[in-house]
Amino acid sequence: MAENYDIYQTPLNSRYCSYEMKHLFSPRNRFSTWRKLWLWLAEAVKELGLEGISEGALKQLREHVEIRDEEFAVAAEEEKRRRHDVMAHVHAYGLVAPEAAGIIHLGATSCYVTDNADLIFLRDGLKILLPKLALVIRKLADFAFDNKDLPCLGYTHGQPAQLVTVGKRTCLWIQDLLMDLRNIERAHDDLRFRGVKGTTGTQASFLALFAGNHDKVKKLDRLVTEKAKFSKIHPAYQISSQTYSRKVDLDVMSSLGSFGATCQRIGADIRHLAMLKEMEEPFEADQIGSSAMAYKRNPMRSERLCSLGRYLTNLPKNAVETYAAQWFERSLDDSAIRRICIPEAYLCADACLILLNNICSGLVLYPALIQRRINQELPFMATENIIMALTAKGISRQTAHEEIRVLSHQAANNVKVHGGDNDLLDRIRNTAFFQPIIGQLDQLLDPKTFVGRAPEQVAEFILGEVGLLSEEQIVNMSEEELRHLEKGEVELALQKYAFELENAKTAQINV
Repeated sequence: MAENYDIYQTPLNSRYCSYEMKHLFSPRNRFSTWRKLWLWLAEAVKELGLEGISEGALKQLREHVEIRDEEFAVAAEEEKRRRHDVMAHVHAYGLVAPEAAGIIHLGATSCYVTDNADLIFLRDGLKILLPKLALVIRKLADFAFDNKDLPCLGYTHGQPAQLVTVGKRTCLWIQDLLMDLRNIERAHDDLRFRGVKGTTGTQASFLALFAGNHDKVKKLDRLVTEKAKFSKIHPAYQISSQTYSRKVDLDVMSSLGSFGATCQRIGADIRHLAMLKEMEEPFEADQIGSSAMAYKRNPMRSERLCSLGRYLTNLPKNAVETYAAQWFERSLDDSAIRRICIPEAYLCADACLILLNNICSGLVLYPALIQRRINQELPFMATENIIMALTAKGISRQTAHEEIRVLSHQAANNVKVHGGDNDLLDRIRNTAFFQPIIGQLDQLLDPKTFVGRAPEQVAEFILGEVGLLSEEQIVNMSEEELRHLEKGEVELALQKYAFELENAKTAQINV
């Protein structure tokens, strides 16, 4: 028998994902969920008064609801013979629950177990992802708030632009992640159950089972839906074909694919900042950046994040084409591709969130280098302030503009042609024309005066009105007064995840 080292394994499984997500899409969980669905159907049919289902049969179904190791081989052998995975597992379940063998899958079609199980996995997978996404937002929000006042050079078109702050730039990432959070929450909240619908969605087999009693068929659908923990908010779809609409897969995977694009954006920004030596992702004491260049500190986490994010972003195309290709009540060309792309989308999103958690837990800033880059560009940005200060002293605006234009071009030439530093300020200090405002230069060049409302925007975005208050002001306010303060967008979005955030830990990457 081949060992695991002798057969291919997807790196999503072997390198990048959490156990809980891998288990969700595991063969044991899949086929055990099928068995739960058969049990729930039998229980519900009996509860509605159908004769022929004994307590002994239900007892055996419950005792063997989790598939055991030796049963996989039995099902595999039967599937090889029958070319039908569901009937192979009906056979395997019947062998260990012989008293129930005749009533397993009663009135159902294969999609009763396959599609309903998939909807359970879609729902439960999003429940795994959402708190992890909330935690990443929380970590980035803390980082942004701590650095809301730290000026840094902004870039537009890849060229130096007006100053922002480190916290303000981080809020760009957070705002996009909040969109992902809302998209995935909505996809989760829109999910429903296929329920008990029969071969083409008409419930004809169950209507026959209950001798034409429509009310009992409707109750059966509701009972099984409730047993699967789909509530009134998430009832069964009223309309289905043999399958639930593959538009559902498209909807869910689109929200995950959009998150993948955010991962690429954040990872690329961190990589660029690492290239500029302003910010780094965590780098461990024994970590090796390059097998050849020992000095290197490659941003491998962010590079991996971009790589996985790119893969995740492209997966929804499979769901688009699968939905579009369906014929009438069902065609089986959806089966093989869904077995691959749905688990991969969830595993990939999970891997990205583990990486984001790890990166955001240990971002490193280099303020001296950030300031150095500001110093290279700020003198040019401050020229308008200097001109206005001169005019306040009674000097012609046009004359001031010409004097500083000449010095600016000389300084730029020193930087571009000679590779020197930006010496515009030295030139200003050494030119008699500017003597009236020399004493104001430090004030005119204070980076904090160039960031506009960036610090306040960060505080309002994350915490709301309380973010603008000092600690002394907060201490002196009553609980009632604090309660009435408008909350920030981030705090409002994270409220429902308070328990998970309180008990969360830094994610560790395996490789």
